[in-house]
Amino acid sequence: MSLFISFEGGEGSGKSTQAERLARRLNALGYSVLKTYEPGGTRLGDELRELLKAHSDIQLAPESELLLFAAARSQLTREVIKPALAKGLIVICDRYLDSTVAYQGYGRKLPLDTVNVVNDFATDGLRPDLVVLLDMQPDESLRRKRQPRDRIEVEDAEFHKRVRAGYRELANGDPQRWLVLNAATLPDEVEQAVWARVESLLPGEPTHLPAR
Repeated sequence: MSLFISFEGGEGSGKSTQAERLARRLNALGYSVLKTYEPGGTRLGDELRELLKAHSDIQLAPESELLLFAAARSQLTREVIKPALAKGLIVICDRYLDSTVAYQGYGRKLPLDTVNVVNDFATDGLRPDLVVLLDMQPDESLRRKRQPRDRIEVEDAEFHKRVRAGYRELANGDPQRWLVLNAATLPDEVEQAVWARVESLLPGEPTHLPAR
């Protein structure tokens, strides 16, 4: 039995740290884990990541940004995530389709119906079994980020507030699938809260050895 977990949240909320901690813990227990990230995780995705994140001098229309993120996600889903799930692995992804709803839908104010249609097409309808939202005030999370900031991190405070509000609305709409945690607490406390939820979803005894 496979399991698909995504980590979501604003910039600097600790997603990558908690995704790595969870992967290590699962591996130590004997589960085979594939950890990946967005945008990226494939050759195409990493090229698009450079365009979408690093090049703050490139002015992208919101619609173009939406489609580029979707292209990276489509490649990752078909090349990496779905094959791993088919093999019974636990997949942990640092961001997935909910990032696009929050950032391009709520943040960029693109029509949510359009964003959802694009996401469905890009992912072939694949959804995480669990979405962990690391929630905190945008000004606090951005203070954690090192300089220089990327193209999205440099957006104004109102943009990041809309993103946070979008995430919270998504979580409120599907509480069975979302786990919302205060990312401002100690990382060890966040890790334990994540583990308490993930442990309840695990498919019994591990059937795979940890990847070497």
